[in-house]
Amino acid sequence: MKYVCGMCGYIYDPAVGDADGGIAPGVEFADLPEDWVCPLCGADKSEFKPE
Repeated sequence: MKYVCGMCGYIYDPAVGDADGGIAPGVEFADLPEDWVCPLCGADKSEFKPE
């Protein structure tokens, strides 16, 4: 399931991960570290909602 940032619209796709943030493809949103933030705007995980 993809998650979208409520602040800027960035979409976290587990199939892609977040290479710049050190998150490998295949990591589900729920498994992201608690201190992970949106790579575009810096919003924390609580700002993301399922797409």
